[in-house]
Amino acid sequence: MPKIIKLTPQAPWQEIRSTAKDWDELGADALLQMLHHLHVVRAFEETVLELDGQGLIHGPAHSSIGQDGGAVGVMSELHSGDQITGSHRGHHQFLAKGLRHIDPADYDPRKEPIPGQVRQFLYRTLAEILGLADGFCKGRGGSMHLRWEEAGALGTNAIVGGGVPIANGVAWAKKRQGQGHVAFTFFGDGAVNIGAVPESMNLAALWNLPICFFIENNGYAVSTTVKEETRETRMSSRGLAYGIPAYRVDGMDPVAVRLATQMALVEMRSGKGPTIIEAETYRFFHHGGGIPGSAFGYRSKEEEASWRERDPLQRIAKEMIARHWLSAEEDAAIRANAQNAMQEAVGRLTEMDGPKRRIVPSLWPKPEFRDEGLRGDLSEFAGARFEELETASAAVGEVKFIDVVAQVMGRRMEQDARYFVIGEDIHQLKGGTNGATRGLAARFPDRIVPSPIAEQGFVGLAGGVAMEGTYRPVVEFMYPDFALVAADQVFNQIAKARHMFGGETRMPLVLRTKVAIGTGYGSQHSMDPAGLYAMWPGWRIVAPSTPFDYVGLMNSALLCEDPVLMIEHVALYNTSGQGPLEDVDYYIPLGKAKVVRTGSAFTVLTYLAMTPLAIQAAEEMGLDVEVIDLRSLDRAGIDWETIGASVTKTNNVVVLEQSPLTASYGAMLTDEVQRRYFDHLDQPVARIRGGEASPSVSKVLERAAFVGLEEIKVGFAAMMAEMGRPLS
Repeated sequence: MPKIIKLTPQAPWQEIRSTAKDWDELGADALLQMLHHLHVVRAFEETVLELDGQGLIHGPAHSSIGQDGGAVGVMSELHSGDQITGSHRGHHQFLAKGLRHIDPADYDPRKEPIPGQVRQFLYRTLAEILGLADGFCKGRGGSMHLRWEEAGALGTNAIVGGGVPIANGVAWAKKRQGQGHVAFTFFGDGAVNIGAVPESMNLAALWNLPICFFIENNGYAVSTTVKEETRETRMSSRGLAYGIPAYRVDGMDPVAVRLATQMALVEMRSGKGPTIIEAETYRFFHHGGGIPGSAFGYRSKEEEASWRERDPLQRIAKEMIARHWLSAEEDAAIRANAQNAMQEAVGRLTEMDGPKRRIVPSLWPKPEFRDEGLRGDLSEFAGARFEELETASAAVGEVKFIDVVAQVMGRRMEQDARYFVIGEDIHQLKGGTNGATRGLAARFPDRIVPSPIAEQGFVGLAGGVAMEGTYRPVVEFMYPDFALVAADQVFNQIAKARHMFGGETRMPLVLRTKVAIGTGYGSQHSMDPAGLYAMWPGWRIVAPSTPFDYVGLMNSALLCEDPVLMIEHVALYNTSGQGPLEDVDYYIPLGKAKVVRTGSAFTVLTYLAMTPLAIQAAEEMGLDVEVIDLRSLDRAGIDWETIGASVTKTNNVVVLEQSPLTASYGAMLTDEVQRRYFDHLDQPVARIRGGEASPSVSKVLERAAFVGLEEIKVGFAAMMAEMGRPLS
């Protein structure tokens, strides 16, 4: 018979219930403000459903009616400096946070109409949900992407759980700032089982981040019940696994939620790390729109009626009336004021067109606004000192490629305390798996941040840090294939943030990764990420082939206010080439290619480790070939001026890449070259690329999968033959 030892969790797990004394002690003024905010949120949501019923909401209308009391309870305790992220059902959180930010403290909603600044706030929020230019995100965000940075609303999110890692980044920044501010991230029961959420909880606990994971457990993920999602339906139990204090509360009781928030804030503001609040709540309508869930058969009318009897709005009014702090007439007046404010907003945004209501045509965004703000204008480079190797103003000489990787990062961290590096094993192994951070952990122990294996969690955290704006993260993916594990954060969140939130949200993040083709690491560690990232507008991509170019391009990546992918190649790490002997403070412009070998027979467009091999092949074959090192690979960064000058001279083009045909960068580039320079080409653009399959572990099969010197020579010979100049 084994000896059984009962284990005790590291952190408490508690249920919080309000008492009559709590309501008494909270007082009339605090309850009146909560009631007012709840009336405003409710009137707003009712208006959205009304407009949705009239066909004026393009896209989903996820109503928060029923869940709104919890949001008001939380926001009543937060400051403008505290920041929140939310989910697709986030109107109530956004509105409550904004109201808390601007609603005058001395305003009495029983006696006065809603203040002008609140009316304008409601107007802009409704405009955003309608997709109009006056919205907070200029119509690009709509119902699911609401952001108002000044109020501390960092953005709601259409991806389930997608905003959680971002909020972790905000909390990371708030902890560093040391001003006592916190982050709250709101998500539903369905998101608790998404990988981003447990990864974020673990990181928050590990690093004592001041963040509250607020779970709105409304019992359904669309129509799937909680019991169909998980065995342990009390979602706050997740805190036990990570040592996070957790509170379970009735989400239909705004005072209980406020009490739980107070307890959570004591933990977080005192530096004790994250908390979890699970609010049991209920959405009165279906997942989207104004039809009850019972109409779809997954809920009963009796269940819905029982929850409606617990309406948080009615609860506050009832409790205040019972204490003689409010009359029924005053409650009705507060509601009428909220409804009038919403009707005013509707009147400004819509007009009658015969028997139907329509959007005022002049309020739509202009079609030419489509791509504006997709990326920054690079004005941050004003005054930057640009250099090229041939005209360098300081001494250059033979240096090892991998040495300048750590050197330039160390220089920037030395000069600017905003920079930090996050990734796996970057603090050990003499600078990570290849030495890219050699010596930096000793020099900057608090800014070389080793992460657990949680790519979605730590790159999303870095995205949140960048979006918060105080610090500038440098993320290392040990291998580029790992981006597929973190694809939501890399492509849905970081890449799209600036454009999605109206074109003004900065995202100064650098993501370093390496191409490891030829190292025997197989299909899942050998990707060239250029083709994948080039598919997503928002990412800038640089790919240096020399030590000198690495320093200049890395400095530019670090200065840029957009996310930049820095691709490195393991085949270059241990090579030596011309680079700076002392000066590592220069820049190379983003979007500037370089002719590294002049010629007239044909033009070779390439990058990374293929650049020196293209030169070597041309010289060994005695060919008059022009080689262009692209250096910047994103669509905005392709240097068409340099490429065009070469194409119009040679009239023949080879696109050279090492990687396989699939997820290919060369396919996109070939298409663009042929469209732009069709009249100058003597023949279709030729491609030298690997096979269809990813590299295998077998040395023979791996070598067959990618391009090396031999394949380049064969491709060059084939091009000469097509030109009618076969090699002898």
